[in-house]
Amino acid sequence: MIRTLLADDQEPVRWALRLVLDAEEDIEVVGEAADGAEAVEKARYGGVDVVVLDLRMPRLDGIAAIRRIGESVNPAPAVVALTTFDVDEYLFGALAAGAAGFVLKDSEPALLVDAVRAAAKGQGMLDPQVTRRTLRRFAEPAPRRPPDGLDRLTPRELEVLRHVAKGMSNAEIAGALVVGEGTVKTHVARMLAKLGLRTRVHLVIHAYEHGLVDGR
Repeated sequence: MIRTLLADDQEPVRWALRLVLDAEEDIEVVGEAADGAEAVEKARYGGVDVVVLDLRMPRLDGIAAIRRIGESVNPAPAVVALTTFDVDEYLFGALAAGAAGFVLKDSEPALLVDAVRAAAKGQGMLDPQVTRRTLRRFAEPAPRRPPDGLDRLTPRELEVLRHVAKGMSNAEIAGALVVGEGTVKTHVARMLAKLGLRTRVHLVIHAYEHGLVDGR
């Protein structure tokens, strides 16, 4: 059972999220928070696997709440950030603060369910709409930094990484490179190990921070 905490300052939104998640046999909503500070406090109670957290909340904004949860809760629950396009300036900050992924509030309910399950497994998940239409726009070409492990990747792994950073799924990458989807999964796993990263989300951040993707 994936024990989940919902954090959003709008009660109707929390109600809708609870309705979606409680309908799943493997997910249980164990608490709600109306602001970022309350989310941090309730995460500290323990027994929470995943926090579904809005990026804009009073008292403590979502990005600061994600960071505090990661720093002050042990073991820290995974965080799935919720956002809307009118606040897309917070997206990259949420990932950098430690979010396991993020989902648009107007996305299909199944995507939120998948994101919670992925986060509980220690995997990252990005809403495809956000990845393609917002993250790339925001992560403007960064000054190139030292390779920081990228020199350990094979040419094919670098190619896969560029596709991952552009928001392509494993199936889409497999189609573009004319390889099996399992081969793509293997490349992703090897890149995570070589770069010392935990999730696919962190691969995206790493690619942008090191200028591997131009953002266009």
